[in-house]
Amino acid sequence: MIEKYLKELLSQAAEIEIRRSEIAEHFGVVPSQINYVIKTRFTLPKGFEVESKRGGGGYIRIVRIQYSDAHDFLMDILNKMPEKMTVSMAQDLMQLMFNEKIVTEHEGNLLLATLSHPVVTDLQRAILLTSMIHRLDKMD
Repeated sequence: MIEKYLKELLSQAAEIEIRRSEIAEHFGVVPSQINYVIKTRFTLPKGFEVESKRGGGGYIRIVRIQYSDAHDFLMDILNKMPEKMTVSMAQDLMQLMFNEKIVTEHEGNLLLATLSHPVVTDLQRAILLTSMIHRLDKMD
């Protein structure tokens, strides 16, 4: 019921701010149950970001993430990405992302300049690319 209520609020706005104690009182539950619902139902993989501020004036902010049109494409890349990535693999991936109009030529070249630097290891390259793809998938 709590999840349904919060999702209804989120269907009307991309971002909501709630007070844990007020929601708990509304549903006749303890505040820790609100925490549980938020931590299990409003996660990043499910398309939500959660921010909380504790204290007397505290709140919980839930934001529904808006994904780009290329969401499925980018998630497919992430699911197939190896733990380590060579410079050559990164170049191929940047070319593919350029071909699919995910990045511009300028953006791709900037990313490649970072990813192909000699101090970046194959493991670090894969981690950086994963982070970059997650960011490219979010719309501002």
